[in-house]
Amino acid sequence: MTLYIDPPTWPGHGRMWSHLVSDVSYEELHAFAASIGAPPRAFDRDHYDIPAHRYEDAVRAGAVEIGSKELVRRLTEAGLRRPKGRPAPGGPGPAAPSA
Repeated sequence: MTLYIDPPTWPGHGRMWSHLVSDVSYEELHAFAASIGAPPRAFDRDHYDIPAHRYEDAVRAGAVEIGSKELVRRLTEAGLRRPKGRPAPGGPGPAAPSA
């Protein structure tokens, strides 16, 4: 099990944030996030937003520190990247054309 986290360099809502991802599965990601107390609402398409004050908690729990570009590369190579506007696999999407 390997989870990755980038440095808390992303501003938002008066805080700095990190991204927590898995390169294996969303199930692994959700389980790890729950184990460190990340709320479900912190999940955003393909990652969890982790506030800077919780960064060290994630690292102590086993998340591997990597740069943001490397994080996106690993997520993309694993086939788990979900850019904005792209529905989740199996989720709602465009209707199939009728015959």
